[in-house]
Amino acid sequence: MHMLNLGILAHVDAGKTSLTERLLHSAGVIDEIGSVDDGNTRTDTLALERQRGITIKSAVVSFPLDGVTVNLIDTPGHPDFIAEVERVLGVLDGVVLVISAVEGVQAQTRVLMRTLQRLRIPTLLFVNKIDRGGARHEAVLREISARLTPAIVPMGTATGLGTRAARFTPCPGPAGALDVLTGHDDVLLSAYVENTVTDAALHGSLVAQTREALVHPVYFGSAATGAGVAALLSGIETLLPAADGDADGPVSATVFKVGRGPAGEKVAYARMFSGTLRTRDRVPFGADGAEGRITGISVFDHGTDTRADSVEAGRIARLTGLGDIRIGDAIGEPRKAYEHFFAPPTLETVVVPGPDAHRGTLHLALTQLAEQDPLIGLRRDERRQETSVSLYGEVQKEVIQATLADEYGLDVTFRETTPLCVERPVGTGQAVEFIKKDPNPFLATVGLRVDPAPVGSGVGFRLEVELGAMPYAFFKAVEDTVRETLDQGLHGWQVTDCVVTMTHSGYWPRQSHAHQGFDKSMSSTGADFRGVTPLVLIEALRRAGTRVHEPMHRFRIEAPADTLGALLPVLAGLAAVPETTGNRDDLCVLEGTVPAARVHALEQRLPGLTRGEGELESFFAHYAPVTHGTVPERPRTDHNPLNRKEYLLNVTRRVGG
Repeated sequence: MHMLNLGILAHVDAGKTSLTERLLHSAGVIDEIGSVDDGNTRTDTLALERQRGITIKSAVVSFPLDGVTVNLIDTPGHPDFIAEVERVLGVLDGVVLVISAVEGVQAQTRVLMRTLQRLRIPTLLFVNKIDRGGARHEAVLREISARLTPAIVPMGTATGLGTRAARFTPCPGPAGALDVLTGHDDVLLSAYVENTVTDAALHGSLVAQTREALVHPVYFGSAATGAGVAALLSGIETLLPAADGDADGPVSATVFKVGRGPAGEKVAYARMFSGTLRTRDRVPFGADGAEGRITGISVFDHGTDTRADSVEAGRIARLTGLGDIRIGDAIGEPRKAYEHFFAPPTLETVVVPGPDAHRGTLHLALTQLAEQDPLIGLRRDERRQETSVSLYGEVQKEVIQATLADEYGLDVTFRETTPLCVERPVGTGQAVEFIKKDPNPFLATVGLRVDPAPVGSGVGFRLEVELGAMPYAFFKAVEDTVRETLDQGLHGWQVTDCVVTMTHSGYWPRQSHAHQGFDKSMSSTGADFRGVTPLVLIEALRRAGTRVHEPMHRFRIEAPADTLGALLPVLAGLAAVPETTGNRDDLCVLEGTVPAARVHALEQRLPGLTRGEGELESFFAHYAPVTHGTVPERPRTDHNPLNRKEYLLNVTRRVGG
């Protein structure tokens, strides 16, 4: 039986989880359809998901569909949990993107569709809620064509819109598809010119182009009443590609989710791309090639996960035994580097423990949450005994707070959310420290030059000294320390888009006395190079100078045209810069940039300014120099090489001759 790993994606509240319930019911996996409002759906298993009525964590459930076994993955719709969606995309064979027939194409719909097109993931569109008041058919198709992609093929017509009797009637053939399909199919185009097009040729071209993500069939229906779901299931079975992979090939899998079992053990959710994995197999995993033994395997079948002795290519499994496994790790042979499809978090906040919360317990709990969500970046300040977390938005902060309370019994609050800035060098700077020359107390000579690099290039490290001038371990100690030190620049932010060049090197070889062992006081060690490098690098940065850049979001606002006058002054007050304006029917469309720190305030103000009719779409665009107010500073968590005396007192290694 063929396998299909299918993702269900949507803007929040488009009915994605309800559609998942309906698909499971139609396939006979569940006897009764759960309700998001009642908190009894199959995939929203977290107590917090049931309370809030939103999906927070991706969930896997399986169902049979004639000759195909579908592993269905329900994903979050709220933009604050886009990282959860990102991790799923790399393991999917196809997607159903859900759109509301009432609200139409929404902000997150556009973000998701752009990513699906970039990754060339075959995608069916399902326009849900045709039974709701205000449901539209032709207008939504026009929106999809204008705002998502013109490469769509309507698979039928919807009637009785806005009533419980609303129905979707499939077309005998994909009506109106010729113009779209002939754009990528020369054989079909020739048949059209010769007037010899058959339904079979049309359907064959539709299947081929859908599987190549060139066109996107569109279905209408209602998850609440079941209208259109049978047609959608038929499309899932016939139009989307089955999972491929050689079960006899080398083991290759990718971990897209990490959870905890009943006993606290790590559970890795992995998609098998090649080979067969068996219980008690020893397999390499992760970037460093660590090995672990598989102690348990569960596969998904008929709505539940069941224990198995093995799992083969094409399937998704829950694996235990890999204690240090992380999201994005490859098991066996790496398939490709783990990719980030969406922007990283641009906000940060400090977690403040309540009076009864132990700081060590809190740090352990946050570490476990970060295992499940790598983009919850933890930053530990040992001196202040504080932990910061990176965020996408305020809802994510509320979820972290509730999770800590429900699962760990920890009462926490948060400080004000601040943007995550970066520093970039302004010019070139260099510095050097020589062995045993005051004031260098380390047995190491290190010279470094910092040069600006193109935006987006990250950090480069180069040598202008001979690689054989000293042991490789010392060069490695310098490079590793350079990258670690650049996590906190002159203002405390991560330094990026620069090249660091090592210009000087020197060491004292291993010294020993007659009839005695190694004399550490006369021999350079890696600790010497790790100790002096931050002092040299920060001095080079000081001479180069750095500029703090804040994250900027691209925004798009659709609002009634008569509210433009009220919108513009508020945007100016939030340091937003409208760059283009346009009109669509009786709506005005504003596009521009806004500091990430002001997006939440804009979200809160928009409904009141637009009579509740305004729609905001925003996503990370770039970093821009801070031009308003004081330059933001970030408290340091290192030994502070900006202050030489303080640094040498804090470094516990040798500081004397």
